[in-house]
Amino acid sequence: MSKATSRFGSTRGSVSLTGVLMHLLPPVLLFALFAAVGMLHVTSRVLVVDMGYRLSSAEAESRTLTRENDRLKLELATLKAPARLERVAREQLGMAMPTGGAVVSLAAEKPARGDARVEARGSEQAGARVAGRGATGSAR
Repeated sequence: MSKATSRFGSTRGSVSLTGVLMHLLPPVLLFALFAAVGMLHVTSRVLVVDMGYRLSSAEAESRTLTRENDRLKLELATLKAPARLERVAREQLGMAMPTGGAVVSLAAEKPARGDARVEARGSEQAGARVAGRGATGSAR
């Protein structure tokens, strides 16, 4: 038995730290590689889910703003309606439709090519009576 113990003793004595590390290094590196790939996968999934939440929030905001825009367009159309404008003019501003004789229509004559300046000066001097405003700048 002395040979067996000496053989094991010499075998144990020849095992070095570098030999053990060389046998453990490939599994440790493989484990580190799998861990790194797993962490990258989890990180990418978290980023995808976060981007999905952001997209959902942006779409909800877009729908809200579209509804608000449609509501404002409808309100604008309602406010610009001729019937409403006439009612506001009558009730709030005290305006009334002019009588037939109060409206003066001026025919716009097209001046000749060279006479544009002369026509412009002539129209500045001529006055027109505006219904309900009096004789400002014109002869009654």
